[in-house]
Amino acid sequence: MRLFSVAGCVLALSASVASAATITGEYVEARSCDVYTGPCFANAQMNAAGKEALMAWKVDQGTWNGVSLDGLGVALVVNAEGTLGDTGVFKLSSGKTKSVILVDEKASDAQLDALVAFVRDTAKDLSGDVTQIDRVPFSLKNDHVTGKGVFKAGKVASIETRGLKKGDCICTNEIVYYKPLTKVENSHPAFATQWAFQGNGLGNKWSVNGQRSAFLATFRR
Repeated sequence: MRLFSVAGCVLALSASVASAATITGEYVEARSCDVYTGPCFANAQMNAAGKEALMAWKVDQGTWNGVSLDGLGVALVVNAEGTLGDTGVFKLSSGKTKSVILVDEKASDAQLDALVAFVRDTAKDLSGDVTQIDRVPFSLKNDHVTGKGVFKAGKVASIETRGLKKGDCICTNEIVYYKPLTKVENSHPAFATQWAFQGNGLGNKWSVNGQRSAFLATFRR
């Protein structure tokens, strides 16, 4: 009787592990304010900058809602009334937000629905008012050793980063002032040589060069 009970527990545990979906991949983020900065710079930018953000996920492997998303990507572009972010000490009040979701054009209709659901679940606070969902050419490659990241969504959105250098420390009191806007792993700040959004749906377009405003990371859900 005891052996049967143990075996039953093992079988139940195995079934639970097998049913737990895991999705992993690469992540890049850029904001319209410095995320690696000194308090003086952060205070000057707060409520004046950091109202725009671009977040992109590239799935290495995994499923969402029972749909395989291997090799596909999705991005969320956000425009807020106030500065977005969490300093680790307090979360800023960004006011109302609008967002656009960019989905890998290689996704089937079922995969598009799953990718949109993934973003809505992963970035709940930022995807409440989605004004547009677009299919786009999608590519994302991160090199976590050099800090080089390259994200492209056709001509609609892009991020290019490099690793931080000694010359990027202006006040010599810099820290990672903000956390990434969503839960990620292995995050580290990077220098955004350029990042842009030239799409529709937000009533705002931008192109920014040269800012300590990016994160490279991985994700696992």
